[in-house]
Amino acid sequence: MHFYFSTRNIPGLAGLPLAERMRRLERAAKKLTVPEKTVLNILKLLVIVPAFALLLRVAADWTSLLWALLVFLLYPIVVKPVQYSLSAKYLESLSNKDKQ
Repeated sequence: MHFYFSTRNIPGLAGLPLAERMRRLERAAKKLTVPEKTVLNILKLLVIVPAFALLLRVAADWTSLLWALLVFLLYPIVVKPVQYSLSAKYLESLSNKDKQ
């Protein structure tokens, strides 16, 4: 499985405007299987839950607010490439459907 950090790097979307790339990725994400959606949702939880746990510690230690911000910044760096990579394999079926 290839990891795509940008939608411009996905072979089926190269050369399309951003709005069209996002629309096609959204349609492809709807075709994800249940195990794929589960893995993606667990990954999202693994990023978001520690950030909220750190926010709860702000009363005791204000530096945990900085750590929470850092963890929130990890969300697009970690989750989006996995989401793009899982959705990329369903783009072929969408492009075949568009041609018919």
